[in-house]
Amino acid sequence: MQKIGSFEIICGSMFSGKSDELIRRLRRCEYAKQKIQVFKHSLDTRVTLEHVRAHNGSMIKASPISKASDILEIILEDTQIVGIDEIQFFGPEIVEIVKDLIKSGKRVIAAGLDLDFKAEPFGPMPTLMAISDKVCKLKAICMICGNDSHFTQRLVNGKPAKKEDPIVLIGAEDCYESRCRKCYTC
Repeated sequence: MQKIGSFEIICGSMFSGKSDELIRRLRRCEYAKQKIQVFKHSLDTRVTLEHVRAHNGSMIKASPISKASDILEIILEDTQIVGIDEIQFFGPEIVEIVKDLIKSGKRVIAAGLDLDFKAEPFGPMPTLMAISDKVCKLKAICMICGNDSHFTQRLVNGKPAKKEDPIVLIGAEDCYESRCRKCYTC
């Protein structure tokens, strides 16, 4: 009988603790002596290219890749757990890659933004959330009023970005704030 894997996704706005939660879950797997491999999109050049790094400073070694199919090229046969950070940066092809990993018996744990700065679903995230076994939606704290927030506000010269601005802007943490529904401006 073929072993079937599983898929869990951690999502939320910027500053909600997604990467920290991903690292925490992967560390638990390491403690259990499970073989893990971690991947991140090569667009994410914050601080270090070869680690997933949370805002609180925790890190775990990762392989930077530019396209989802790279995962299948470098995944090892004995890998039990596959971690993927910033999964929203991978195009729609990541959905089939995740399904292939699950079919091969791997447990996949991924983290990513569910909404872009326009408050619209980010890339493949709606489909990934729909096919996952578990969805963990984290909230940040609104940087205006202190309430729970789940929106990412991009700022340009202290004012909300325009809808026509590009979706991806890497490494500009000072250009983003977490906001609640009341304080978010589109």
